[in-house]
Amino acid sequence: MRALTCCVTVVLLMGVMTAPAAAKRHDGGLTIDKVAFGTVNGQGVDKYTLGNGDMSVSILTYGGIVQAVNVPDRRGHDANVTLGFADIDGYTNAAYIKSNPYFGAIIGRYGNRIAKGRFTLDNTTYSLDINNDPNSLHGGFEGFNVKNWVATPVRTQRSVGVKLTYLSKAGEGCTPSRPSVPPCSTGYPGTVPVTVVYSLDSRDNLRIDYTATTDKPTVLNLTNHAYWNLAGEGSGTIYDQQLQLNADRFTPVDSTLIPTGAIDPVAGTPFDFRGFHSIGERIRGNNQQLVFGRGYDHNWVLNRRPGDTTSLVQAATLRDPASGRVLTFYTDQPGIQFYSGNFLDGTLYGTSGNQYRQGDGLALETQHFPDSPNHANFPSTVVRPGQTYKTTTVLNFSTDRHGHD
Repeated sequence: MRALTCCVTVVLLMGVMTAPAAAKRHDGGLTIDKVAFGTVNGQGVDKYTLGNGDMSVSILTYGGIVQAVNVPDRRGHDANVTLGFADIDGYTNAAYIKSNPYFGAIIGRYGNRIAKGRFTLDNTTYSLDINNDPNSLHGGFEGFNVKNWVATPVRTQRSVGVKLTYLSKAGEGCTPSRPSVPPCSTGYPGTVPVTVVYSLDSRDNLRIDYTATTDKPTVLNLTNHAYWNLAGEGSGTIYDQQLQLNADRFTPVDSTLIPTGAIDPVAGTPFDFRGFHSIGERIRGNNQQLVFGRGYDHNWVLNRRPGDTTSLVQAATLRDPASGRVLTFYTDQPGIQFYSGNFLDGTLYGTSGNQYRQGDGLALETQHFPDSPNHANFPSTVVRPGQTYKTTTVLNFSTDRHGHD
């Protein structure tokens, strides 16, 4: 699929991703720590914390969840800027399962929605869990987000990380024990070994590398579903934070949030984030697409040079004028889903003990387009035996000394 050479990536990380000139506190070197984080279904869950003396990232073996990301503001004060929970019970309790926000998790086999839980590949039709009526979402009832991954710490001269592996067996995505109407019958074809590596370097880059193969033709669309609030999780809404997306077009959806197949310009719409706009500036406007999503829950088509389908491009920048924190995404994927936390309903209490309500965090999911298996004009998500699915996303954390209006 999308292979990247190490040399291209290093150039980008050392050049394009230079952070604004805030003081760094790289006083502790690169570290990796492991602690127990409870059990799920009798299996132990571990938490790995990656540190570079300036920031830290905590990752769970359960779901590959990014559980905490602690970064300084322009004054050097740390805050955890991703939504999540302080213990494993938060990720498995009834309220979480019912609302299903996927905080911080690896998403697979297919990130986002597949219409009516059905797609056809090589003249065979496959049916999946309907877990987001009337569609299949994020791999079904028991996607990668609820699997306990096998973890191995990794270290290089420039980074520390954790390698997570999981074997996804043929038929996953159809869960007979869970109610699906209509009932599913096949799940995803092919047995798929998956590797995801999270790594943190001394320049405040959190890199996510996804790799997979298959023994039968299948579809695959992996992403991470972290929610961000650069003021700190549990601090209130993200509506005053500002977003820029490197996209001239987006994929409009129907009332069930399935793409219509059109690829429309953002110009003249509330979906134009080519310049910075605050999240709340236009979110309550009477635009049909915003009504369908109860806010933003759409895929943007990233701008690329003609013929370039593999290099890392800047996809999104989120900034918080109050704290000065800035988060910039780089990816080799063709799209990014911006979800403004529309369905957070106040039933969940996060790491800080505070309630999560609508708009208290946003997700930026680098991805192929939703429902691609059912749209021939979208970039293909098909992976065949002998091919290697390979994709990279890099998140750069920085601080801006000056506020922005």
